[in-house]
Amino acid sequence: MPPDAPPRHWEADVLLRDGGTAHIRPITPDDAGLLVEFYARVSDRSKYYRFFSPMPNLSDRDVTRFTHVDHVSRVALVLTLQGRMIAVGRYDVVRPGEAEVAFLVEDEHQGRGIAQLLLEHLAQAGRERGVEKFLAEVLPDNARMIQTFREAGYRIASEYDDGVLCLEFPIDATDTAIGVMQGREHRAEAASIEHFFRPRSVAIIGASRRQDTIGQTLVRNLVMGDYTGRVFAVNPSAQAVSGLPAYESVGEIPGPVDVAIVAVPADAVQDVVLDCAAKGVRGLVVISSGFAESGEEGRRRQRRLVGLSRSYGLRLIGPNCLGIINTDPNVSINASLSRVMPPRGRAGFFCQSGALGSAILETVQNRGLGLSTFVSAGNRADVSGNDLLQYWEEDDSTEVVLLYLESIGNPRKFSRIARRVSLRKPIIAVRSGRTTQGVPMGHAVRKIAAPPEAVDAMFRQAGVIQVDTLEEMFDVAQLVAHQPLPRGRRVAIVGNSDALGLLAADAAAAVGLVVNRSVALGAEAGAEDFEDALDAAIDDPDIDAVVAVYIPPLNVSGEQVANVLAAIGEQSDKPLVSTFLGVEGVPELLRVPDVAGSTAGRGSVPSYPAVEAAVRALARVVEYAVWLRTPDGAPPDPADVDGTTARDLVLRRLGDTPGGVELSRDDVTALLGAYGIELWPAREVTNADEAVAAGAEFGWDVVLKATAHHLRERPDLAHVWRNIDTEVQMRDAWASLTALVPVDVAGFVVQRTAPPGVPITVRSIEDPLFGPVVSFGISGPMTELLGDRAYRIPPLGSRDAAAMVREVRSSPMLFGYRGAELVDTGEIERLIMRVAQMQNDLPQISALELGLVLAGAEGASVLTASARLEQVADARSDWFVRRMPTQAGDTLPS
Repeated sequence: MPPDAPPRHWEADVLLRDGGTAHIRPITPDDAGLLVEFYARVSDRSKYYRFFSPMPNLSDRDVTRFTHVDHVSRVALVLTLQGRMIAVGRYDVVRPGEAEVAFLVEDEHQGRGIAQLLLEHLAQAGRERGVEKFLAEVLPDNARMIQTFREAGYRIASEYDDGVLCLEFPIDATDTAIGVMQGREHRAEAASIEHFFRPRSVAIIGASRRQDTIGQTLVRNLVMGDYTGRVFAVNPSAQAVSGLPAYESVGEIPGPVDVAIVAVPADAVQDVVLDCAAKGVRGLVVISSGFAESGEEGRRRQRRLVGLSRSYGLRLIGPNCLGIINTDPNVSINASLSRVMPPRGRAGFFCQSGALGSAILETVQNRGLGLSTFVSAGNRADVSGNDLLQYWEEDDSTEVVLLYLESIGNPRKFSRIARRVSLRKPIIAVRSGRTTQGVPMGHAVRKIAAPPEAVDAMFRQAGVIQVDTLEEMFDVAQLVAHQPLPRGRRVAIVGNSDALGLLAADAAAAVGLVVNRSVALGAEAGAEDFEDALDAAIDDPDIDAVVAVYIPPLNVSGEQVANVLAAIGEQSDKPLVSTFLGVEGVPELLRVPDVAGSTAGRGSVPSYPAVEAAVRALARVVEYAVWLRTPDGAPPDPADVDGTTARDLVLRRLGDTPGGVELSRDDVTALLGAYGIELWPAREVTNADEAVAAGAEFGWDVVLKATAHHLRERPDLAHVWRNIDTEVQMRDAWASLTALVPVDVAGFVVQRTAPPGVPITVRSIEDPLFGPVVSFGISGPMTELLGDRAYRIPPLGSRDAAAMVREVRSSPMLFGYRGAELVDTGEIERLIMRVAQMQNDLPQISALELGLVLAGAEGASVLTASARLEQVADARSDWFVRRMPTQAGDTLPS
């Protein structure tokens, strides 16, 4: 890339503090006209703060100087909205590693977090260009700009010089700076979603008078759903729609419009965007189909729609979606095609499929579950599940998050947000296409190199309760929404059916629950019997959850038993689930009144038609509770890592090589050494004399082994000769091995004999979709054949590393299987975390493998390792700066 061409990823759509959108990009000489117009709109006060003197106009020389930069030592970024420049930020290198930074924001847009956003992007550009420190001069009364620098998360040093406040700060992407950036991202994305859920006015563009049309359904659902705001119908061919006056365009509507629901032909949507932008609409819900789901032309139309919406400051749900719902009685908006307005509840639901949306809402209503909010995102062109997670994290009315995902555009960001949300609210997810990795038409997602198991591991790592079906999602949701979390795996089974009690016990054992108490009351048991048995189970300190089974005798309603279950469920601090009359959901008889207006309050007892379903749901919740109560642990100490040496080595070896490069053993040794991993030295040998010399160099007690790829991790093949102590033994070993494996088939190496141990492998890759992925397994062909590997997404804490070591099926080999010595699993966990840290720090490492590590009782010996480097085409999707995805494939959908 020529030095005067800025990197492609410096250009992006961005989200501002108030939830509006804009576009950031490097300045170009063609921006001269835009710069002059922008400067003319800026107040004299803002100009004075920028230049420290009256400067009412820019001279031709100034314009040329500001718009002609080299994108290396002089970098300038502009923010545009509706085709106009609204802000500019720049830095100029004043000495090696140091640059002076400055901003100018149009007064009308000040207070929207623009200067902070420009600072983030300039800092990242500076890091890429070798800048280490920013300098800034600010007038003392420019409080807003001083605040911008002090809140950036960097370590600020300041002093006064001739009436000017001089600031300087290193721009390293520290944890504090990244945390500040992510906090701003969270607030901006949550604010953008709140515009949809709490609009004061809604316009239906494409409202129709004809029955059974999309436009008529939208009007009816809004009006009949008791929406508390104002509804406007837009139809140029009608005077009125369903009693509402019809307007020819959204621009003719008197007063403001917050959200527009769009149901017009796909080729007319672009004009609607322009009308809505001129009106000041904040968000669009595009019900219309005919976009990316329809083929290549529709995909191009969708890209234009997203680009146009964002360039005019609008966020977009859809297209090809069912719509949105908020059951809060203060809003009560059903801006969707669903005739079902779900009851008020505690769960927020995100669904990508419009076709499944109506069925999902009916199921929710039939189960008595209730929702707080609902979004069908359709093609997920802009607003995604990540945005909804940001909103639901702070939404007091949402206590449970339900996700039906057909694709994950940015799993790295999803993992980061979900880890945080799961600490406060359970997330239950169904992911279609788990086996096939299939992606529906209309969803733009990069290819994935990691196996499906890595995706499942990402969900577990983030504390997400992943289930297999929608039915199981609702099974789990009705438990976490109404009952407390269990403290552990110990359960009691109380019922009046011996057969169902045995089924429940078998089901519990199958999913890892421990039955500590099983009470068979008999078929004639009444309410008092159940009350005594349930009270005893709940009072038992060795019980964490209770399963109640009730199948009534003939001609018995069960109402008295229901009253007992409801009373105990309301008062218990342990979860109570039931198979009450074989009913599915939360039956009326088992509901507890809710002061917040939900159909079923806290303490309501969920019921399942089969005991297996009840136990399975309970087991899912137990796993979440265990995750929640297991401390994550600190990541490895960065003080023990020489990141600069590792980064310099990678960049030096990679150079400008387009196809990538395999590192030599010496380079791999240096790279691993920078992260505290010692690779055992080895000498490549081509004949017996060299093998003898290598053995003498190591002081003997060495091994001779062949290194052909087909021999790796094959203990069943004789390609290693151990415990060689003399020249005679080495020559004998050479003759024997080369007779089995000729020198022209495999290379040979000599190494010191390592202490005995269990052979393990640690690997990492840079996945096009996930970013860094690390895996662990016991070495050997059976491990590869059976796929017995554990996966995680860096960064890792000690909890993740410990779980990886223990979740592989062959893990008993590390814990004294058949009397073997216990392995130092702490050292294995350290190696995993170090590899994860390296892969997280250095995206240029396309693949890294500790191919053979012998893990013993007193440590682990890394005997073989390899690494490959490749150029990074794009910055990671979740890397140091806030940027929204594009639909062109340049960055990842969020």
